[in-house]
Amino acid sequence: MRIATVVGTRPQLIKLAALQPALRARHEEILVDTGQHWDDAMAGAFFAELGLPRPHHSLGIGGGGASDQTGRMLIALEPILVREAPDAVLIVGDTNSTLAGAVAAAKLGIPVAHVEAGLRSFDRRMPEEVNRVVADHLARWCFAPTPTAIANLAAEGIADGVHLVGDLMQDLAARIVPEIRDPSALADLPPEAGHPAPGRYLFATIHRAENRERDAIAAWAALLRAVATPSRPVILALHPGTRVPLEAAGVDLGPDVRVIAPLGYRSSLAAQLHAACVLTDSGGVQREAAWLGVPCLVLRDRTEWVEAVADSGGQMALVGRDAARAVAELARVSPDAESAGAARGRAASARVEPAGAADRIAAVLA
Repeated sequence: MRIATVVGTRPQLIKLAALQPALRARHEEILVDTGQHWDDAMAGAFFAELGLPRPHHSLGIGGGGASDQTGRMLIALEPILVREAPDAVLIVGDTNSTLAGAVAAAKLGIPVAHVEAGLRSFDRRMPEEVNRVVADHLARWCFAPTPTAIANLAAEGIADGVHLVGDLMQDLAARIVPEIRDPSALADLPPEAGHPAPGRYLFATIHRAENRERDAIAAWAALLRAVATPSRPVILALHPGTRVPLEAAGVDLGPDVRVIAPLGYRSSLAAQLHAACVLTDSGGVQREAAWLGVPCLVLRDRTEWVEAVADSGGQMALVGRDAARAVAELARVSPDAESAGAARGRAASARVEPAGAADRIAAVLA
């Protein structure tokens, strides 16, 4: 088959790095990068780090509001799809790029393949939730990562073309973990991180749209101040889209929260593996922490990755932006006195089982 793959964000590039070898072994792929994560720090460096070939088409559509951005993507994608005439358009995840790829293909009568189909937070206030629902209902193939995702699709009347394939990000993590078991992997962190020792820091990421509102920023900043200490600081890898409203709000993160730029894939995985605990609103980081066996506090009230929480043995907890709850859960899942030894032992034996998702997706399309 001739397949046009539409991506545009760092998480999508991570998943593509796992999928592309299997996909290109069976199919002809045309890669389209919308540019949703438009600067080199957010996406450009990922192509080199993950060994991805340069896109056939780079649209450079970053910035702006969600509707404006999606609209510009639709306008740019249509002539490309007409000219390339693919047999299918493959979309990944729940971003504006995902939505634009699904709608552009559907309008042209091109079958859509949606990777990470069926995920639901059941919160339509989240733009990602709207994108997921629309993409799934337009898709000819729904590649679901979990049994819960299959059940969600069935509840919405979607049964044909649904396939349980596993998680692409698990495949890539399985490949990379042996390279980051040694604590020397932390040497790749930027100087702003302060040369942390294993188990003597907390690693945090915050990027979702709902956490960029002024009240939300004040709440999660208070949470980070509450869990950070001089002997166990928070290293916050901050998305540019979150940094701007944080600075505009003038909120103080305190002396024990160290803000760094977004990390590359290997560095991010290493920072998680050797941390005492991970705090995140990211679905991808949440799953990575689960596979690595790292305690994780999810800075959301609900999650679409319910299996990650249910199968964590109590090591993962949803705390929202509640500082008191975060402090209590952190003391339970990663006591200060035990965190260094726990991190060293965890890293020494770390292993992630591959999911086999890439091969399943390529085979179904074949």
